[in-house]
Amino acid sequence: MSDWDLMMPGMGLTAIGLAGVILSYLGIANTFLTGMQALSGLTMFIGMVFLAAGILSGGVSTSPRAKATTLVIFGIAGSVGVYAIGLNKVITSLPAFTGLLIIILIPTIVLAFFSMKAPKHFKPIATIFVAAMIVGIGSYTAFGFLGPGAQFQFHPVIQNSTTATTPVAASNVPVISIEIPENASMQGHTSFNPDTISVPKGDIIEWKNNDKVAHTVTSQDGTVWDSGIIKPGNTFRLDTSKLNATTYQYLCTVHPIMSGNITITAPAKPVFANVTITSGAGASASAACVGTNNCFAPNPVTIKTGTTVTWTNGDSVAHTVTSGKPSDNVSGDVFDSGMIKPGKTFQFTFTKIGSQDYFCSVHPWMIGKVTVG
Repeated sequence: MSDWDLMMPGMGLTAIGLAGVILSYLGIANTFLTGMQALSGLTMFIGMVFLAAGILSGGVSTSPRAKATTLVIFGIAGSVGVYAIGLNKVITSLPAFTGLLIIILIPTIVLAFFSMKAPKHFKPIATIFVAAMIVGIGSYTAFGFLGPGAQFQFHPVIQNSTTATTPVAASNVPVISIEIPENASMQGHTSFNPDTISVPKGDIIEWKNNDKVAHTVTSQDGTVWDSGIIKPGNTFRLDTSKLNATTYQYLCTVHPIMSGNITITAPAKPVFANVTITSGAGASASAACVGTNNCFAPNPVTIKTGTTVTWTNGDSVAHTVTSGKPSDNVSGDVFDSGMIKPGKTFQFTFTKIGSQDYFCSVHPWMIGKVTVG
């Protein structure tokens, strides 16, 4: 007859461990440490040992309770499997999962056999298997933390936010987008798109999580930047002005198999195009410059992308340099110098191709245009 003192804990541990292994290896519930997959496997292994010993105690039981126990286990495993397959159209880790089941099945059969046929050898055989498992799991985890690949990292979660933990530069700074695609944590799927980019120092990098689960964007050692948890649909921005001109590897601490690289390049030296406000009273006297384009000189001006334009107030009164036209309701949305006192300057770097009108908000007849080509 079956031993229910062994079968009951065996049934529970097997079901829990099997569910954990299936979920982990199919990428649905990846844990904060990939090593937790091994813990789920160990739980399943111990449960199967207890279950097999209980079922086979005194011979193979054919009682209704034993059959019900078997059906419950297969029912749980089958339900979890169907759920996993339904969420994942392509299962790339099935061979790994099958191999794990075989590894668990062999010692389970061996220990069950010795528990029935040679009880006096059961303890030493079980001790050997348990010791081997401890050494294997311990080595796998240790090399994960300390080895050359160092896939496992402990990183504190700084915040649960949609914005960057580093200062974000002005709105005129270029933003380079990186997508975290759906199923990014599954083996064989793209983790970051693109996963390798080159960015001029000072630009902003924005990661958007388009996956259904949370991720992080963390530098390799966790000291340069850490996004914290990025929920589905949220973004994280990184200001590269504080980073060194080198290559950084980053990963997701929730799913360490996800990694990418960014290379920060030195910014090109800006090309200065000087636009000088006309000196004397001419600039602020409407009759002197209206219709002549002489309120700002030179005007209009054509520059290349990335050029920094400097306005110098050579007049005897204060002026402003404000984007747009005097009649616009959104004037000043691109740049607004505020009051420029006589002899002072204002600078703005143009990064977008197109034409930009500007004027003096104090003397609205003073208008100019910058064309970026």
